[in-house]
Amino acid sequence: MTTFDKREEGFERKFALDEEQKFKAEARRDKLLGLWIAEKLGLSGDAAAAYAKEVVVADLEEAGDADVVRKVMKDLGDKDISMTEVELRTKMGEFYAQAVAAVKAGT
Repeated sequence: MTTFDKREEGFERKFALDEEQKFKAEARRDKLLGLWIAEKLGLSGDAAAAYAKEVVVADLEEAGDADVVRKVMKDLGDKDISMTEVELRTKMGEFYAQAVAAVKAGT
């Protein structure tokens, strides 16, 4: 195996690891978001955990965050709870930062 092949293999492993960590961070972010929204919806305990799981699953529907935003905004609207998409995306960013730190720390 040449040095170039070894470097290429190393880059591929790093890319795969980065993608795995990104996926884990997004799932963790969605869980945190789901728990936060569940509280706003008046859910607690098992109902809040189940809702958070729904938010995580919603993110698997399509690439990007639009599927999560759409679900959460609809759920809030159904309960006449006011929140702008900007507020929601800001909170998602905060949760993502927390999630990335947790994934990197291995917790």
